Parts: sequence; structure tokens; C-alpha cells
Amino acid sequence: MRRLPTLAAAVTTALALLLTGCSGEGADGADGTIRLSFQSLAWQKESVDANKQLVREWNAAHPDIQVDYVQGSWDNVHDQLLTSFEGSEAPDIIHDASDDLADFAYGGYLADLRTLLPDRLTRDIPRRSWDTTTFGDGIYGVPFLQEPKVLIANTRILESSGVRIPTPEKPWSWPEFRQVTEKLTKKGTYGVAWPLKEPVSVTLNLGLSAGGQLFHRGADGKVTIRFEEGDRVMPGTVRDQVGADGSASRSALGMGGSDTLPGFFGGKYAMVPLGFSYRQQVVEQAPEGFDWTVLPTPAGSGGLAQGVSPQTLSVAEDSPHKEEAVQFIDFLLRPSNMVRLAKGDWMLPTGTEALADPALHTEENGWATGAALARELRPAPAQSVRGYPEWKDKVATPALQEYYSGAIGTGELKKRLVDDGNRVLARYQR
Repeated sequence: MRRLPTLAAAVTTALALLLTGCSGEGADGADGTIRLSFQSLAWQKESVDANKQLVREWNAAHPDIQVDYVQGSWDNVHDQLLTSFEGSEAPDIIHDASDDLADFAYGGYLADLRTLLPDRLTRDIPRRSWDTTTFGDGIYGVPFLQEPKVLIANTRILESSGVRIPTPEKPWSWPEFRQVTEKLTKKGTYGVAWPLKEPVSVTLNLGLSAGGQLFHRGADGKVTIRFEEGDRVMPGTVRDQVGADGSASRSALGMGGSDTLPGFFGGKYAMVPLGFSYRQQVVEQAPEGFDWTVLPTPAGSGGLAQGVSPQTLSVAEDSPHKEEAVQFIDFLLRPSNMVRLAKGDWMLPTGTEALADPALHTEENGWATGAALARELRPAPAQSVRGYPEWKDKVATPALQEYYSGAIGTGELKKRLVDDGNRVLARYQR
């Protein structure tokens, strides 16, 4: 989901939670002041600064409801939260991602926010975003930051090739994208590098553009896996680029997104599909004079649709101050504040008013392209599927890695994803 800070943050988080006060009795001040703990997963300096400044602003304006900032870490958040929930020491306000909430929501650890959320917030964030935090009949988080996949491209290579430059209004189709990467491939340069060390979410989320869904929920509420024509388009294109065309780097398949940047800066790759926030690394690390641009990912029968798992803010079920916690969330996600958080994280806000801010529609650093893609973002296909983590780790990741490398064909990929996958899901849906 994001580039991760060091594992040492696990110890820091655990100590901070003990020292700053978590949900449960005894956290309030002797003078009657309500104290709330807010565990943030911000880790980039700009993002941490924005979050801490907003906490300071809240505390200055609300002397009777004070918020303690607790630094969490993306690399251990699920296990850390599970431990804190089971020990009744969870933070009152929890920063996470929507694809990590299902087990906590169904397990009764998170508060259902339906009766707590202010009308302003529920109206401002689109229904498709709320769907990412809806489990059963309840809403268990407020989605506030989102990140489309984009193509980050070397402008010099792109323009010298003579290929058509895509826009959100006229994107490349998947077949055209394959043709373009062939044309961009020259001696010493691949048309594209696909960093697929973690291939599952990329495959599922970009597959929506071609009508792929993979997970299908029946009238009885149970989910089954089907591998249909639309599910073949995105992975089939990548496999053909790597194997048949030689337009995609085989060695990049085992890389994370950041691993591809040195080669991208050196002209080894003309384009790299990356999350929108990677633009910050490009700005900070690109050599002087390096010219780059942001392009939309290819479109298919589903248009530019992409799956996304937004960052979220939830409230612990055990918190004795749920209403006050939601008041703080409402403050944190006022449109102007949501813009500050989005810019700090180089991502996009979910809020309609915040997304309309002119600062997020400039051509500089590709903000306008990302903002144009925001309306096409949809809940990730596996968003609320119980058993998805096991299917991802034990079935889908090895199968897709072998498929992309050419070790297995489409028939075997389908068999493993569907047959093995449905056996995994069945255990969670008895």
C-alpha cells in the first residue's frame, strides 16, 4: 500500500500507547478534561508535520477535549492493533486502511459510526468511498485519502518516440498500451517496468478497468471466485510484454515500486506504473534536469475504473468517548484540512469539496491527472471478502508470480486462483 518505515516503530508504538493513554477508563484528566489518543500512521515528514499541527490546532480550540498524538507504523499496524484491542488498550482514534478493517469490524473491535457521523461529512464523501468501509450494515471507518495507480513516464523518451500521449479523456486502451511499450523499447531501454513483488492488489485493482472483478457475491451473501474474460486482460498484457514482446523488464517483476526508480532515472525504463504518492520520491530523487510526466493507466470496457483501498479513521468500540472522537475526526477532515493532509501525503482526498481545491488541479507534478482519475476509483474487489488475506498469501501471490514470469499458463493460473481460492474462502463462510 505504502512504502514502509522501519520495523523499530513497533516498539515505539507500543511504548507510546502505554504512555499517552488509550481507550478505557482512567485516561481522562483529574480536572475533568477528556483525553483522546489518536494513532496516526503518517510517516513522511510533510505528512507527520501536517497531522501534528492539526492536533495542536484542535487542542488550542478545545481545552476540555485534548488529543494526544501517537505515532504508529504501517509495517506492523494489523498485529499491533489486534494486540491492543485484545488488551483493551486500543487508541480512541485509529488511522488505518480500508482493506485492513474487515476482521476488526466483524470482530466487534470498531465502533459503528452511522449514528455518530455528522451530515456534512457523510454528504461530502461519495457513496463509493463509504462502500470501502461498510461491512455488513455498519460503517466502521471514515475514508479520507486515496491513491490511484498512474504511469510515471520519461518525457524525453515518450516525446521522441512519436507515440500518442494519453490523457484522462483519451487514455490508451490495453492493446494500444502494449503497442506503445513495444515502440518505446530500444537498445538499453524497456518500454515499461512492472514492479510486482506484491502482485495481487495491482492485478485486482487495475483489472477493474477491463471489467474484471474476480470476487462475486451471491444473493446469499457468500463470495465465490470466477476468472472471466475481463480478469485476463491486465495480467495477460503484462505477461505478453515480459515474454512475447520483451517490452517489459523481467527483473522488475520482483521489485517494489521504489526499486524501479534508479533504473527509471537512468533511462532503463520509459514508464513505471506506480501509486500516485510515489511522485514525491521522483521529485526528491530525480537527477537535475530529468523531465517526467504523469499519465493515466490504460482503460478497457470498464473505462479508467480502478480499485482502491483508502486510508481511514476509525473509533475503537471500547472508547468511552466515541462522540468526542468523531468530533475530532470531523475537524481533521474539514475540506481545508483534508487538502493539507492530502498534500502532505502526496495523495488525493475523498471529500468532494477538498478534491475541488485548485491546489490539487495544477499541472505541476501531475496533480491534475490524479485528480481527474479520482472519480473513477472504486472499492478494491476484495475489500470486504473474509479470507482474502489467506487467499492472497497462500494462493494468489505465488500463482501470479509464476504466471507473470512465464512458469505457468493462463489455464493453470485460473485453476489455482479459482479452485484453490474457493476452498480457502469456503472455510470463512460456513
